[in-house]
Amino acid sequence: MVDSDGKQLGIMSSKQAFEMASERMLDLVKIAPLAKPPVCKIMDYGKFVFEQSKRDKEAKKNQKVISVKEIRFSPKIEAHDLNIKAKNAQKFLTDGNKVKVTIRFRGREVDHVAFGQKALERFFEIVKDYASIEKSAKLEGRNMSMVLSPKQQ
Repeated sequence: MVDSDGKQLGIMSSKQAFEMASERMLDLVKIAPLAKPPVCKIMDYGKFVFEQSKRDKEAKKNQKVISVKEIRFSPKIEAHDLNIKAKNAQKFLTDGNKVKVTIRFRGREVDHVAFGQKALERFFEIVKDYASIEKSAKLEGRNMSMVLSPKQQ
């Protein structure tokens, strides 16, 4: 048994503990029900739940949400277009987002996977100052993709 101030009251029956809590007009809450004997605390349960939700909201506010942005192009992309896509990826990476780079193979292009591999390598050469490879290039059906994460400063 623990008091509302955190002072230990010792081991007592549940009836005694409940009477003690009702005398103080507070609630009897089981803190550790699996312990032998179970640990209970006298407290205002409504206030406890409110403070707990407040702490949870504060912790959630301090979390940073990392989203994954996707950039798609074909294996026959021209150099200028690739540079524009890489600039967008740099912007996403500096904002702290991950970038999934996907190459779509259409028709018979899937027979020439090496072109896609080279395009991904060229793309990474442009953004290598801002990114590190989290998941290397892999062919999945008609798409080849790799995931880049922001470089740690």
